[in-house]
Amino acid sequence: MEYKTFETERLILRPISENDSELILELYNTPKFIKYIGDRNVRTVEDAKQYIREKMIPQLQRLGYSNYVLIRKEDNQKIGTCGLFDREGLEGIDIGFAFLPEYEKMGFAFEASAKLKEVAFNEFDIKTISAITAKDNFSSQKLIEKLGLRLIGTTKLPNDDEELLVYKIEK
Repeated sequence: MEYKTFETERLILRPISENDSELILELYNTPKFIKYIGDRNVRTVEDAKQYIREKMIPQLQRLGYSNYVLIRKEDNQKIGTCGLFDREGLEGIDIGFAFLPEYEKMGFAFEASAKLKEVAFNEFDIKTISAITAKDNFSSQKLIEKLGLRLIGTTKLPNDDEELLVYKIEK
């Protein structure tokens, strides 16, 4: 099956594949990812391939969307990911993003997230988008609010004690 790729002014958003294992290995071991998203125990390229195969591809096959690799058009550099996730313990589809540290604070997260929000509502017929973030992740909170999502409360994900902020927007 052919999955859709999307474009913004500066980025290509391509559905993730096992060929992106080096990016996932690097991204999932950045201090911010581990602090705010969690340690996924991805320590080798093979771990990353397995993570993509088991955690991302099944949702892509089931729903037609999942995690997207963000590629900067000017130099074809993979800079991070942005995705729409059907997350256990969360109502609605969760929008999430993660970047390599050197590509933060350049507007890429908003650019990619705004595009995914648009296609979620208009192409994938998603009715509700949620977002979760740590209480001390202020840059993430700001971005989520800039996307138009509103804080509705807190939640804890299965097998996790941390209380997270929950945001939501309806189509």
